[in-house]
Amino acid sequence: MTADLLTTPIRHYSWGSTTALAELTGRRPTGVPEAELWMGAHPGAPARIDRGHGSEGLDTVITRDPQHELGGRVAGRFGPRLPFLLKLLAADHALSVQVHPTTAQATAGYDGEQAAGIPLDAPHRIYRDRHHKPELICALSDFEALCGFRDPRATAALWERLALPVLDPWIRQLRTAPADQALRTVLTGALAEDRTRGEQAAAELPSALADLASGADPDAATWAAYRGAALDHPGDPGILAAMLLNHVRLGPGQALYLDAGVPHAYLHGLGVEIMANSDNVLRCGLTPKHVDTAGLAAVVDFRPTAPQHVPAVPVGPEELEFLTPAEEFSLSRIELGAPLRIADDGPQILLCVRGTARVDGGPALGPGRSAYLPAAGGPVRLDGDATLFRAKVPRAR
Repeated sequence: MTADLLTTPIRHYSWGSTTALAELTGRRPTGVPEAELWMGAHPGAPARIDRGHGSEGLDTVITRDPQHELGGRVAGRFGPRLPFLLKLLAADHALSVQVHPTTAQATAGYDGEQAAGIPLDAPHRIYRDRHHKPELICALSDFEALCGFRDPRATAALWERLALPVLDPWIRQLRTAPADQALRTVLTGALAEDRTRGEQAAAELPSALADLASGADPDAATWAAYRGAALDHPGDPGILAAMLLNHVRLGPGQALYLDAGVPHAYLHGLGVEIMANSDNVLRCGLTPKHVDTAGLAAVVDFRPTAPQHVPAVPVGPEELEFLTPAEEFSLSRIELGAPLRIADDGPQILLCVRGTARVDGGPALGPGRSAYLPAAGGPVRLDGDATLFRAKVPRAR
């Protein structure tokens, strides 16, 4: 067998869309938010396959025979685990502002929490493994996000237009202090040291943002994005963290890469997301979950950074790859119109988002359906008229 049809779990988070995943897959919406569809071997929600002996989690299958499933190159580099996680992400409301650690930070954090006896499922646990979590999002619809710190002086100019006296001390910091110091002071102040001021600002911001978001202001789309996040999380001072970040809009087919230390939040839209197979997230607000401000300050990169848009580069007659520095994953898009053979010496996952494709003449992959290709399966033939995303492990960068 060269390909396994995946049975994929849906994650029901409150920020998810009630319609997007159902419409993509041709199902009737249930009315329940459907936020993410996971395709991979993450132990929290592994996809499942059936090779004639009953359904098994993909993580179990890989652990049993990593050489067959992953191949020598990938197993030797990453051990007996699939190093990436592929998802469909559907957001109707703002996700938490968050940041991911480097490998060194994740290792130190995990070992420290283990030594402290903090259970892995404790709500205040931060590090659940020793891995970093770079990620890439490729939009399937119009997609909005916040990503990377804007230059603090530009943020000061933006905030001044709100005419909220409660923001004045932070505006002065943003205008006069060195960039990294200013961003650190405002972020940690709003979440911890000056949280009362942060909560007051969060209460006053929606009405102040409304006028700017509804007029002919050149930054109306940015104001509207911030206002939407504030209304999604009323009273949460994390809105100040969100308003330090660049507002990003992606069209279908455009992609954004998030490396360690870069704060970000997805706001709205449907996309294909791929990441290193990790569960390490430090939250900066817009969430009822635990926020460790001191731990956050140790991980966040407080330098202003422009959003890292990722171009799609041709790697074959029908395939475009989104090139990133990540060692754990590579994502490409295939516009299938004629038979195509693909091969790799590592594991792969194929996700269909349009049309119908067949892998070696097997079951059809329609929109939202995916297949796992083990390393030992050899080359496979794709037929049909479809748009596919292909996830694999790149060779050494």
